[in-house]
Formats: sequence, C-alpha cells, structure tokens
Amino acid sequence: MSTKHSPKQQSSTLNKVCSIFSQVLGLIPKTTFVDAVHQHKAERHSRGFSSWGQFVAMMFCQLGQAHSLREITNGLAASEGKLKHLGVPEAPKRSTLAYANEHRPWQVYETLFNQLLVRVQGEAKGKQRKFRFKNKLVSLDSTSIDLCAEVFDWAKYKRTKGAVKLHLVLDHEGYLPSFAVITTGKQHDITVGRTLRFEPGTILVIDKGYVDYEWWQQMTEGDVTFVTRLKKDLKWEVVEERTVPQNRNVLRDQIIQITPTRKGDPMKLRIVTIWDKEKEEEITFLTNNLELGATTIAAIYKDRWQIEIFFKALKQNFRVKTFVGTSANALKTQIWTALIAMLMLKYLQLRSTFGWSLSNLVALLRQQLFVYRDMWQWLNDPFQAPPALAGIHDAQLVLGFGAGM
Repeated sequence: MSTKHSPKQQSSTLNKVCSIFSQVLGLIPKTTFVDAVHQHKAERHSRGFSSWGQFVAMMFCQLGQAHSLREITNGLAASEGKLKHLGVPEAPKRSTLAYANEHRPWQVYETLFNQLLVRVQGEAKGKQRKFRFKNKLVSLDSTSIDLCAEVFDWAKYKRTKGAVKLHLVLDHEGYLPSFAVITTGKQHDITVGRTLRFEPGTILVIDKGYVDYEWWQQMTEGDVTFVTRLKKDLKWEVVEERTVPQNRNVLRDQIIQITPTRKGDPMKLRIVTIWDKEKEEEITFLTNNLELGATTIAAIYKDRWQIEIFFKALKQNFRVKTFVGTSANALKTQIWTALIAMLMLKYLQLRSTFGWSLSNLVALLRQQLFVYRDMWQWLNDPFQAPPALAGIHDAQLVLGFGAGM
C-alpha cells in the first residue's frame, strides 16, 4: 500500500533538507567549533572573515578536490546562492583566504579532529575486528610529503629538496587515525615514537625505523606489547627454544635476551620466524609478548599494512600533495583539514548500509556536494534519483552560523 503526500506536505518535507555539503559539515556541532575557536583565539585578526568561513573553504578544498586558492574561491562563488545555508554570506577572496591560512592557528583543526575522532570511534567500536584478543591494536608509522625547497624553505630536507612528515597512529578498530603530528622531513621516526605513551594492554605494530632499546624497555614495563621486524644488526642470544606447531608456516619460536644499554639490565624478548609462501622467504618478527601464538604474532604484523593503505588513500583522495599556501601554518591547516575530511568519510562509511569504497564515496560525494537531498538516504541508496527541488529555498538551516562568531 503506497502513501501519497499532498503538495503542501511534500514542500514541508523538502524545505527541511539542505545540501549534502551542509549535512557533512554538520558532523561537527556548532558548539564544538565555537569552543575550538575560542580556545585557540583564532578570531583575533578575523578582518570580517570568520573562522567558520575558512573551515568551509578548506573543506571545499578537500571534498571538492580543489587544487588552488583560485579553484576554491571560484568554486564557492559559482555556488554563492547556496552558501547562506552553510553560514557563509559570500565566497572569500583569494587574498583573504590566503591570509587566514597563514595566520589563523592550525591547532583549531587539530582540536576539531580530536573531537570528531571520539564520535567516529564510538561508531567503529566492535566493528572490523580480526583478532580474538580484546587488546587495542594500533600501528605507528610516518609518510613523507615532498616539497619544493625554494618555495617551502622552512621545510628543507636535502640541498634541493624539501619535505614534511606526517607521523600517524592508526587504530585498527575501524582503521581510524587516532593521533597525528606533522614535522619536517629531517625528523627521525623514533624521535616522535619516544614521545608517545600508550595505555596498558595496547599492542603496537612498528617497522624497523623504531629501534630503541630503552623505549622498548619502557613499553614492556608499562604492559605495552610491540611487534616489529628483526634487524640483522641486533645482537642477541637464545635462552629458550619453543616447540612450534606442526603443519604450520612457523619455523622457529625463540626466547632471546638482549641488553638495552651498556649499564642496563638484560631484556627478554621473543623471535618468531615464519615462511612466507608468496615471497618464498623467511620473515622474522621481534616482540616482547611471550603469550600470544606465533601465527597470531605474524598476523598482527601483517595487519600493519593497513596504515600503508591509509597513507595511500589520504594522498590519492585528499589534497595533501599540492598546497594552497607555502607557510608552515597554511600547510598544517591543509593537512589537518584533510584528516578531518578522512574522518568524516570514515564515519559515513561506517553508518551507511551501502558497501562504499573510500575512493567511490569521495568521487560521488564531490558531485553531490551542493545537491539538496537527505544525505543518509543517498548514502544508503546512491543511485536513486534526488527528490524534486520545487519549494526548496535558502532557509537558515541546521548549522546557524553567521558571518562572525
């Protein structure tokens, strides 16, 4: 039995719908944004252009995949009739947006990222678990972003090459970025690693760039498990040979002993060696966990590949390789807004009943940004025609942002 609505009822329903761009931005509550702006005193030099206006412009850069300030401002100007419901009275000028990116603290977006992360983690809880253990599993790694040394002279890496590094902790429950820091390309991975503290019971997966015996000792004493690859130059002695399961790819399971420093006490670790059928070679893992099965240790390290996938997706789908500003503040602003956009799309993926890949969601969302339709209906059934647009007007909807805070 079908139910028909009168034209008046249809108009009333449609008037409650704003653009998909507005609904995506609505994932960050107004109070959260205002609090972040006040916390970092971002409106001290607003010059009539609000922090919210800057955020809308930079999110359009990420979700609309704009490559330059001109593309951002022209793209927003082309949709100027639809900007009021976003809380932006008019599209900013290029110079205005450039000034905001250079001078407004990027820490605003780091705060927004952390606030949004809590919401997305709540949605991801209990999903995409591969292992039986209940411990939190995270990966730590970094990716380099090449820059022109002449333009980004503050980020010199080599004589003719500049670079920054994005250091990231990936939570494997939902594969969400749970911590990030941006440094110059010269910063060693282990330098950042030493500053991090993990909750007891956490399992941390790291590559060979994070060798630091004292740090390993600190994690062991703090009940944090680490799993990494064995470096050939590590000096150790076997203290126990464990029995390995038959008909498995496990070749050796050994308890070893190393000395972290000349004056330090010996540290007991474990080496697990497996046979990789695909590469037809032995792979050896090093861990301080003496309890988990050898195959589980190997599977944990294999899942580290997810952080590589995350970096690849971030660079392919968001604007983190070409920048619309050259100062350190502008660059960090752009990277943090990219991470916010990634979190937003991860949230949409988790909530949607449609089997979205991230690349498809990015591509189709770009086409739908200023379409007036219910976002969740579209996410669950993306190939259904949008509702009739008759009667929709630029009401002051959902967000309620004005030109100033």
